[in-house]
Amino acid sequence: MKNSIVFKIIFSIFMALILIANISFASYDNVTMTVEAEPVCKIDITDRSYFEKKLVEKDLSKKNVTIQLSVVNNELAEQPTGELFLLIDNSLSMTKEISSGVTRSEVVRSSAKKLIENLLDGNDNLKIGIVSFSTSPDVSQEGTSADAKLISELSNDVDALQSSIDDITDDGPRTDLDSGLALATKNFKSDSERYIVVLTDGVPNVALEDNDYYADTVIEKTKQTLTSTEEQGINLITMLTGIDTPDEEPIEDLGKTYAEVIEEIFGTAENPTAGAFYYIQDDEIEKTITETIYDKLKPIAKTLKDISVVDVFPKEIVDNFDFSYVSQPSHGTISKEIEKNKNNSITWNIPELDSGETATVKYKLSLKRNYDSKIVGKLLDTNTEESVAYTDFDGKKQEKSSEITPQLKLAEPLPTLPKAGSTFVIATIALVGGVAVFSLIKYLKFKNI
Repeated sequence: MKNSIVFKIIFSIFMALILIANISFASYDNVTMTVEAEPVCKIDITDRSYFEKKLVEKDLSKKNVTIQLSVVNNELAEQPTGELFLLIDNSLSMTKEISSGVTRSEVVRSSAKKLIENLLDGNDNLKIGIVSFSTSPDVSQEGTSADAKLISELSNDVDALQSSIDDITDDGPRTDLDSGLALATKNFKSDSERYIVVLTDGVPNVALEDNDYYADTVIEKTKQTLTSTEEQGINLITMLTGIDTPDEEPIEDLGKTYAEVIEEIFGTAENPTAGAFYYIQDDEIEKTITETIYDKLKPIAKTLKDISVVDVFPKEIVDNFDFSYVSQPSHGTISKEIEKNKNNSITWNIPELDSGETATVKYKLSLKRNYDSKIVGKLLDTNTEESVAYTDFDGKKQEKSSEITPQLKLAEPLPTLPKAGSTFVIATIALVGGVAVFSLIKYLKFKNI
């Protein structure tokens, strides 16, 4: 009977200790997490570009949420607008075969067609015209306006423009660039952006009102026309090909090599007389027209530069939640972890973000098992501040910030007790156990058991 009483007392003390421990150890499992608010933090960078932070996933049974940071550049690329004339050389030298069965003329014109197609793709704000130039087949007309022809007036009809290029005939014995520039300039219809692209294979040897072949006066007249064209606000791009041996013997009666004349008229690629100048070999024609010149004229990407996103976390989040990346940033670099020496923040740096691009990164916040029970019942901001610094399209540095953030909350179904493993819990169990054992000993002595 006595042993039975002792066993019951010891068993009761043991179960009481287990109950206390279990209540403490069950704190993490019993706590529930809810998302109290899911506002989207949006910081406008431009009218069409912005930074955004939002909660994208939540697994409340596992007590974690996933947050996504995005920088979106929805700016539209600036397409070339206004009017552009293609000046295409149609001198007899263009008929030279430069590869198996292919003439220089064919490569230049097929490339010009591709350039037209690319420039007018989705662009109704640009019109293109075609002018051919050489010299008139009628020698008596050389050095006059007859040296150039208006092949197509300004239009944005791709098919019509390409078809007009096919109608050009290579029948001019010499090259009068001066006449082509004059005709193109005369046919611009507005004072909007204006462009002239010259595609030629010859050193100009005739000018308007000057058919003294390769004379210094022709050189000077052509150079002056190039300069005055630029001074009128016309964007000039010149491609010269077809001069295979520019440094060999001087041009007859001139005493200068082709290379010297070319530099006198056009300058160099590094220091052109006007606009941009590309002095190339025949095997570079297609790439120069469809890529280099297109790049000079193509839609201008509105690029955001030097973007820096700083995401600052409250101390309660840093201390009680594990931080991990769900995915690495699609652009740029980011802090490996929350940097406590930098105001509990992560920093995301993006060197450049072109128009039409979006940069993203995701991270997860997971409740720690040994969280501080003091945060139960409190409204927890996942972040305290978002700041975005960047260089705008005008090269100016800008910085904006926001305190909008998702909010979490923890709740326990039973009155909150200290968590397992804490000093208080261990002390409580020890105290209760000690008191119980002491009381049992006193009881046994009193009963003489």
